Order: sequence, then C-alpha cells, then structure tokens
Amino acid sequence: MRLFAALFAALMLFATPPAGAQPRPLVWGDTLPATLDMHVVFDVPSQFVLLNAYDGLYRYQGNDLVPWLAESHTVSTDGLTWEFKLRRGVKFHDGSDLTAADVVYSFHRLLALKRAPAAAFTPVLAPENVTAPDAHTVRFVLSQSYGPFLAAMPIVAIVNPRAIAPHVKNNDWGAEWMASNDAGSGAYVVNAGNYQARVALDMQRFPEHFMGWGHNQRPIDQVRSRPVMETSTRVLSLMRGEIDSTDSYLPTDQVERVNRNPRTRVAQDQSMRVFLLRMNNSKAPFNNLDVRLCFAHAFNYEGFNEIILKGLVVRNAGPNPNNLWGNPAGMQPYKFDLALARQHCDRARAAGVPLNREIEIHVQTELEQTVQAAQMFQADLRRVGVNLKIVPNTFAGIVTATAQATTTPDMWVHWVSAYFIDPENWVGQMYDSRFHGTWKASSWYTNPEVDRLLTRARNSVVQAERQELYAAATAIIFRESPDIWVYNTVNLRGLTRRVQGYSFSPVGSGGELRLMSLSE
Repeated sequence: MRLFAALFAALMLFATPPAGAQPRPLVWGDTLPATLDMHVVFDVPSQFVLLNAYDGLYRYQGNDLVPWLAESHTVSTDGLTWEFKLRRGVKFHDGSDLTAADVVYSFHRLLALKRAPAAAFTPVLAPENVTAPDAHTVRFVLSQSYGPFLAAMPIVAIVNPRAIAPHVKNNDWGAEWMASNDAGSGAYVVNAGNYQARVALDMQRFPEHFMGWGHNQRPIDQVRSRPVMETSTRVLSLMRGEIDSTDSYLPTDQVERVNRNPRTRVAQDQSMRVFLLRMNNSKAPFNNLDVRLCFAHAFNYEGFNEIILKGLVVRNAGPNPNNLWGNPAGMQPYKFDLALARQHCDRARAAGVPLNREIEIHVQTELEQTVQAAQMFQADLRRVGVNLKIVPNTFAGIVTATAQATTTPDMWVHWVSAYFIDPENWVGQMYDSRFHGTWKASSWYTNPEVDRLLTRARNSVVQAERQELYAAATAIIFRESPDIWVYNTVNLRGLTRRVQGYSFSPVGSGGELRLMSLSE
C-alpha cells in the first residue's frame, strides 16, 4: 500500500496540469552551497542563491556589467571616492523599503565577517568609510584607488538588517540564522521551512521584485533545487524528466546522449572558467621549479581535451581565461612532452628533491572530470618515475584543508570561475601572497615581484596600465609554473526542452531564474 501511494504521488507530480494552470515546478539539479549566507560563502553553487534570492548594486547580464539596485555611479578623478545613486521603490521580501542605510549595513557586515567574499574589498575599504549621505546615496571612500572595485560589486548581496536583527547572537551579525534563511530582495523568496543544506532548497517567485515581470510572460512561480550528486543518476534523472537541469559540468561523453533524447538538450557556451591542477608550492617537492616543469610537461593536454572531453573545451595557456584582457601577447601553452618532463624530474632528483615519495592529488568525487584528469595524469607520471595517489574528496573538504599550507594537499583539481570579470578574479587572487589561506590562492605561490605588479594593477584605474601590469605578472607566473592550466570551459548544462529563456552569463553560469519560463 505504501509503495502504491508513493507511485501515485510521483505520477501526480509529473502529470500534465489542466489548461491555464501553472506548470509543475522547475526542478533544478545543480549543486547547492553549504550555507545561504552570501556574505560567508564564495563559490560556484552560491551564485545560484546570490542571483535569485538577492540583489546587488550592479549585476552581470551576459558579459555586460549593468546598474541594478543602483541607477548610476560616479567616481572621483583620483579613484578614491565612489557614489552610487539607488533606485527608489525597491522592496525587501518582508515588504520594507531598501535604502542606502541597508547597503551600508550590508558592507559593514561583509567586512566584519571577513569571509571569502570580503577578500575583494578588505585591502582598500574600511567599514567606517561606507556611508549614506542620504536615503538614496551610498558613498565609498577607498584607502587607495582600486581598479576592480566596480567589477566586484555584483558579489555583494544587499541584505535586510531588520530581518536579521532579532536573530543576532553574541555579535555574530545573525550568521547562524542567515545560514538557513533569506534576508534579500531578489526575484525569488527562499522557503526556509524545508531548507536542507546541500540537499534541498525551495523558492517561490517574488511578484514585487523591482525589475518587474513584463519581460517574461510566463515566469516560473515555484522552484525546487534538488542536487543529484552521482553523474550517471543526474543524467538519467534529466532524461526521465525528474529534474529540469543538470549542473554545468555535464560530462562530454553524455552530450550526444542528452541531445538525442527528444525531451532534453545541452546548452553549450564558452565561459570564463579555467580548469587547473594545483601544486602546493610551499613544500617539497613542488617548491622546486624543475619538479613543477616536469609535471607541467607530463600532462597530456591534447589527450584530455580532445579525446576524453571530445574537443568541447578550449586550451588555456595560463591562469586568466584566454577570452579576457590582461594576458601577455603570444603566450604559448605548455606542451605534453614526456622526454622533457623526464629531464626536469631527473634534474630535480639530482638536486636532492624527494620525488620518491607518493604524491597525493585530491579530486572532487562528484565531478567526474576531476577524477578523469587525475587518472590520466597518474598513468603518464608513472612513465617518468612518479607515483601519484588519487584521494577522493569534496570541494568543501578541500577548501577547509587549504586554509593552511601544512594541511593543503600536494595537488588538487578544480576550476576557477567568473565571480567578477576582471583579471583580479583570476591571476590577482590566485597568485598574490596576500590571499594565502583562501582556496583561490591554494598553490601557496610567493614571488615579491609578482606581488608588487599585482598590487599596482589593482590600485590603478587606468585600463591600459592595468593591462600592462597584469600581463607582466602573468608572464612571470607562467614561467614559474606554479600550477597546471588545462582549459577554458565550454559550459555544458543539460536542460529539459520545457525550459525556455535560459540565458548564459559567465557569472552564475546561466542560473538566473527570472529570465526563464516553462512550457509543458
């Protein structure tokens, strides 16, 4: 009887709705973040919550940075004072007005918590220098000019202090409550009652969102986010119509299968997400340049990109996406060359570097490509006398480990995605030693000249100068090979054909729900 009831409920969920009724909820199968507090978490899954439950002063639409909660901004000639004029009539989910004081509170909270999203601002912005001259003006006075300031604006969620205040404990800024609740103004409202971290997130449309809904004649009213962790199960669930979207890491060997299914398709978009293998430069053997060059030449880039990934990626020479400014002219990527790799490894051994020990590489077991890359690399390194051990892990587990050099793995595999579109998002935060202790800087690379160049680049507001400085820093980093840069991602997201209006942006990977509708 219990089995019958479950089957009946499943049939009712996927039954065709009566004419005029709202289609069944969108079921989003992508990964969820560890917390709903957008001032604490800074990774790809968090972008889904940031884009839909919250708003920022500016937002990326496609590759373009556009005013959002702000109508406009001005900046002083010295690049230090920024003023943003806010839209009027914006409402939080509780119906209260969003004013400049709320923006000030949001930045004070972000800077006080000192978690990953704050990293883009803490070098140049003190809390007392974020003020509200009037109800619709926010003023930022920087300690020094900062080129990426506007580009980084979209990463800051504007939160409702009135919703948070009753839940503050021991001056924690309401962190415990915010981890599982919503204090935003975004196009969708979180249903906190049935939220389960990493497991389930339900949202409903916010009809009073300030951007309105005139752009979308059939907006989605109900959203169910249900991550499916295992790749084959995720693809099968999509093809059966149990979920409407996979993550944006669809394995390339599944693309043709999904496209052949009459109910599903694959959205393919070149992104700004760089796939790389990190090396912990702070300890042996990767504190030796010859070892790093050995490993750089022992990775079979063409075999991985063209055969395993079926050419559905773009080879990337360095840490910045190849479709971004700030790269040195004519930079040629490292090539797979086992003879050259062996020479570098032999030179390192002759210098006494301990290459006889087992090298551990941590992979994200829920993301098949990280495992495939490690397995292929393991086989080729064996041919130059290096023993690579593959260690299953999760992104969250690796991020925790990378807080200290001593606990950071020898190697690990991941992507660096577009959180804001500026070289600072990649080379700046990956290789400036001031960011050590964050997952982005987890190769623990140190070079004082690189630090100097990157500091000058971020402190300049002259685009031509920033281009030159980032290119000079990238050229040095490339020569010292602190990591293995493999490709720039072609975003592959499986979708059911009933999902209409899907629009890709490098920031958020196409997860902005307000643009989508459903057809049955």
